Amino acid sequence: MNIALIIAGGTGKRTQQEIPKQFINVHDKPILLYTLGGFQKHPDIHAIAVVCLNGWQEILAAYTRQFDISKLKWVVDGGDTGQESIRNGVFELYKHGQADDIVIIHDGIRPLIDMAVLSDCITVCKEHGNAVSSLPYNEQIFKTSDGLTTTEYIPRETLRRVQTPQAYTLGKLYQSYKEAFEKEIGIYGSSYTNTMMVELGETLHFAAGSDKNIKITTADDIQLFKALLKMETGN
Repeated sequence: MNIALIIAGGTGKRTQQEIPKQFINVHDKPILLYTLGGFQKHPDIHAIAVVCLNGWQEILAAYTRQFDISKLKWVVDGGDTGQESIRNGVFELYKHGQADDIVIIHDGIRPLIDMAVLSDCITVCKEHGNAVSSLPYNEQIFKTSDGLTTTEYIPRETLRRVQTPQAYTLGKLYQSYKEAFEKEIGIYGSSYTNTMMVELGETLHFAAGSDKNIKITTADDIQLFKALLKMETGN
């Protein structure tokens, strides 16, 4: 079984809105529901779980009924950090799934999920045991010690920028999050599943990414999302 684990536990303070960014309406539809709709329509996604910001579970339930997200099976309480939220979701799925199930982790505030990207993520995970959506880095990167000058650059061919979706087998996710929280490895700050896995010694495998797969972080990102949405739908 392929299960989407959508992370929507953030408060979204940087968008300067009164409500969490995943519930901000764009054309009378919350951003999170665009995300869920992408997973709903993909034929290889069999079930969806959402890690939801505490206090918003009933609102989420109402929206999923309104927009017919029939694959939603589980709603899990968010944690105090991003990694706690993902761990909560993984531990809940482990109660219901099988060790070889594929779990596709995705940010709820990445609403423009590409079907081909999602398919490739699943395919690579089936072949290698994990998959991280990624893109080449197209800008030059220089190192500096004073912020003003440089004598060294990093070849961009050695760099990849990563996104969600990311896919892992449920058994590996469960054991990795259990170990990470017991040993306090890769769970603080901006850590995510992929960085945690590397810190635990895992080799990760790249899958396809998309430039349109933006993450809604600021108010400007919402305007960019509206523009990209208009390009795709004409609305």
